[in-house]
Amino acid sequence: MARRIDVTGADGVRLAAWEFGDPPKNGADPAESAAQSAPGVLLLHGLMGRASHWASTARRLSGRYRAVALDQRGHGRSDKSPQASFTRDAYVDDAEAAVEQLGLGPTVLIGHAMGALTAWQLAAKRPDLVRGLVICDMRASALGAASQREWAEWFKAWPVPFATLADVRKWFGEDDPWVERPNPARGAFYAEVMAESPDGWRPVFDPDQMLRSRETWVFDAHWEELAQVRCPALVVRGLDGELGRAEAQEMVRVMPHGRYAEVADAGHLVHYDQPETWLAAIEPFLDSLDDR
Repeated sequence: MARRIDVTGADGVRLAAWEFGDPPKNGADPAESAAQSAPGVLLLHGLMGRASHWASTARRLSGRYRAVALDQRGHGRSDKSPQASFTRDAYVDDAEAAVEQLGLGPTVLIGHAMGALTAWQLAAKRPDLVRGLVICDMRASALGAASQREWAEWFKAWPVPFATLADVRKWFGEDDPWVERPNPARGAFYAEVMAESPDGWRPVFDPDQMLRSRETWVFDAHWEELAQVRCPALVVRGLDGELGRAEAQEMVRVMPHGRYAEVADAGHLVHYDQPETWLAAIEPFLDSLDDR
């Protein structure tokens, strides 16, 4: 069970957050009751993702934490205004606002891909708000102009509108020419970010906004901010993901309290490909935070 809580992000952007587990007693405001509740966890999806992609993780964690997943700006059911800013600062400020308005701090941040970058940038900026950090399959090195061009071409290749959700699952899970091998979990992942329109199924996000979001971080390396993370941090990579082992281990090395975990039989969508193995990788780390 998840219930929606709206958050006001940077520049007044409305953000949809989803709290998993039991609601506050007697209808109390979430922020007001936070002091009497379990420790907070804020989950941040990657580019094109949405809060629901964290459902299995959040449900498991809700037994011992106050688990909240955020639809970041331009994603899910959060605002997608053409006038909105999609800078790194905007995403980080949104996450900061969510932690403060929901009374989650000091929280554990769990981020996938772009959401992981947001998480470690917030941990560097506001160490008082973050007591632990999980980075899932996100590189600290610059990806460069070629990567941005490839993404633009990939978006153009999507056969939208899709006639059915089954077509969505098949194209992203089997037919996508940018993917080396079939992956049914990938098809299901993208089916969650589609909505029905009069002419078929289309993404709930604007691809141009996704490219605008991406161009604010792909040209830069983010090692300096990573080195500023002072809380315990776990870097998790899928064995077949986008984050290579050598870079992941270097990311662990530059953080004062970094740790490393690897999930076999998983690609970039680690938490979605192998939810149980992913949880087995992060739960010992979370246990160690509770023991501190």
